[in-house]
This record gives sequence, C-alpha cells and structure tokens, in this order.
Amino acid sequence: MRKMQVLCLAVVVLTAYCVNATIYFREEFLDGDEWRSRWVNSKHKSDYGEWKLTAGNFYGDAEKDKGLQTSQDARFYATSARFEPFSNEGKSLVIQFTVKHEQKIDCGGGYVKVFPADLDQTAMHGDSTYYIMFGPDICGYSTKKVHVIFNYKGKNHLIKKEIKCKDDELTHLYTLILNPDQTYEVKIDNEKVESGSLEEDWDFLPPKKIKDPEAKKPEDWDDRPKIDDADDTKPEDWDKPENIPDPDAKKPEDWDEDMDGEWEPPVIPNPEYKGEWKPKQIDNPNYKGAWVHPEIDNPEYSPDSNIYKFDNIGVIGLDLWQVKSGTIFDNFLITDDAKEAEEVGKETWGVTKEPEKKMKEEQDDKKRKEEEEKAKEQATETEEDEDDDDDEDEKEDEEEEDTKDEPEETISESDDSVLKDEL
Repeated sequence: MRKMQVLCLAVVVLTAYCVNATIYFREEFLDGDEWRSRWVNSKHKSDYGEWKLTAGNFYGDAEKDKGLQTSQDARFYATSARFEPFSNEGKSLVIQFTVKHEQKIDCGGGYVKVFPADLDQTAMHGDSTYYIMFGPDICGYSTKKVHVIFNYKGKNHLIKKEIKCKDDELTHLYTLILNPDQTYEVKIDNEKVESGSLEEDWDFLPPKKIKDPEAKKPEDWDDRPKIDDADDTKPEDWDKPENIPDPDAKKPEDWDEDMDGEWEPPVIPNPEYKGEWKPKQIDNPNYKGAWVHPEIDNPEYSPDSNIYKFDNIGVIGLDLWQVKSGTIFDNFLITDDAKEAEEVGKETWGVTKEPEKKMKEEQDDKKRKEEEEKAKEQATETEEDEDDDDDEDEKEDEEEEDTKDEPEETISESDDSVLKDEL
C-alpha cells in the first residue's frame, strides 16, 4: 500500500512537471528532407553556402545524429526557422543546441541567433536585429569562446566574462538559461561553466556609483609610503667613472699616428663603479595612505528589472561565416524550463555521445595504422632503391676494374711477341 502511494505521488509530481514545462521550439531533423519546409534560407546574398542534412563521418546514431551541416568552404551561411511567438516575461528562457566541428574548424561561428517574430527570414543577414546570440566562436589560437550577446534598447551588449568553448571534433551541447530574477547560467555538456547577474556581467546600465566630480585630493595629502632619508649623505669615494681605459691594452707595433691618429686604449667596465647614488629610503612619517576618490550615486543610473525580458520571440537562425566547412548543428530546443532542457540533452546528446566518441577513436586508430603501414612501405621501397643503387655501383666498379685490366694484358702479349722476335 505504501509503495503504491509513493508511486502515485511520483506520477503526480512528474505530471505536474511536464505540464509546467513549455517547449516553444524543438528540432532534431528526424524526418529527412522535410526540414526544408520548416527552415528558410536567406536570399540577402546570392552566394550563401549550402546546407546539407547528414550525421557526418562519425556519429553515435546514423539517424538521430543527423543535423544541418555547412558544406562549402569560405562562405556565409544564413537560414532560420519560425515558431509561435511568445514573451518570456515572468519565466525562464532556455536556449539549447548541439554543435559538432568534425572538420577541426580553424575559423568560423558555431552560434545561433534568436530573433523577434517580425524578422523577414528571406532578408536575414549579419546586421538583422536579434534578441540573443549564443554559442561557440573559434578563429585561430586566440579566439575560442562562447558568445553571450543580448540586445537591450536597440544595442547589442557582449558579456564581460571570457567563457571558453570546446574546440575538439566531437558533438557538444550548449545551453543558455536566462531567469526572470535577472540571473543567467551557461552550460556545456549539461555542466555549468559560468553564471552570474545580468547587471554585473554586461554593461546594460550606467554604473550605480561614479566618482564625485567635486571631490579633489587635498594639496597636503601625502601618499608616499617611503621617502629619502635626509640624513643620508653620499660617500666621498662614491663617484667613479662607469668605464676606464683597459690597463692591459698595448698600442699595436704597426700603429702609425700620422695615418691612424693618436692611439687610445679601449675602455672596459670599471669594477669600482657603483652607479648613481641615491639616499636610502625610510618610512614617511606623514604618509596618509592612498587617496580614494569619493563616490556618489550616479544621477544617470536607473534600475531596470526587465533586462531579461523579450516580448516577441519568434525565430531562431543560423547566421555565420566559416572558412573551413563541416560543422553540424542539431537538437535545437527553446523552452521555459531548465530541467526539461537538461532531460532533453540527456535523451539526445547524452545517448549518442559515447558511441560517437568510440566510432571516432576507431577511425583515428585505423587511420593511424594505415599511415604507419604506408610509412613502412615507403621506408622499404627506399631501402630497396638504395640496394639497387648499391648493386649498380658495384657493377660499375667491376666494369671499371675490368677495363683497367685489359691494357695490362695487351702489354703483356706485346712483350711476348717482342721476346720471340729477339730469339
């Protein structure tokens, strides 16, 4: 009976949880080419790169891991999907998706943008107004970060913290959680990597405090912790030249003063040189500490409890540039429940991440062995070529020896005939 009560309670809790979570958008590309009916390519440029649906060269599940992949190098990409518009007022906003840079990306974006519902999708481009930009961006060795950019009163604001992104070739899950209490959290692979408050980590608002423009450091304020000792005097034998003539130097015997001028010995560092004299330092009896500029309330500061709020969310898009193509985007989710996003992450990325990693490792091992075998074959061929060259050299040497012997035989025969004639 007790077990039944516990089970019923768990069902009620789960039901309540499911009812409370709202999913505004979810895309996993499980219906083949039907994605083309939901995603709209921008026509703002005529040479945007083409997207293709694929799980890539390695994956955990050939069907579940299919996503949109960039397919052409050195191109801009722009596509977007629409959903029922909503406002996140009074509730959390969670944006989540997976990224796989299987091409070992050198420079390119892996982020998404969330737009107002009034976006013209066919005209979407880099300067189109968006609400949020979130996700990894990599370019060379210096740029490997997660962008978290919010639009506030018509201006885009970048996060002041540096959030490192993943830069390997495997699939990773990126999650942004924006809460109505003006806090946020960034997760990678369902693990928190950064969090804080909107007001502190972005420059949305003027500072609460500013330096008092009327305040000035008093003229008699002494902020020198140390001063020269007035009683300290320079020793009489202190001043020595920095360099002196080399006492061991001698004028060359062939030195011609008419031609070379008057001879002067070269100089060397003076071992008795003590440098510039300075009096020793003592504690300053009048030291008052570092002067701190007084602050006052900033008259331009006005609190805003709605920084987090966006009224007309309706489009998610991929608007980016890539030098080397091959990135795969998948498992898009927009919801109002962080726990729901975590569970969806476990159901998608969480299920296929280990099989994907295993497949990648097997491919890498196979490639490594093939390269080792190829290297061995090349080494063997090189040795055979060297042996053939040695054989050729030996043959040439023998022929040269034979050629040297022939004249000797001729001479010998000639000598014999001469002797016979003499007899």
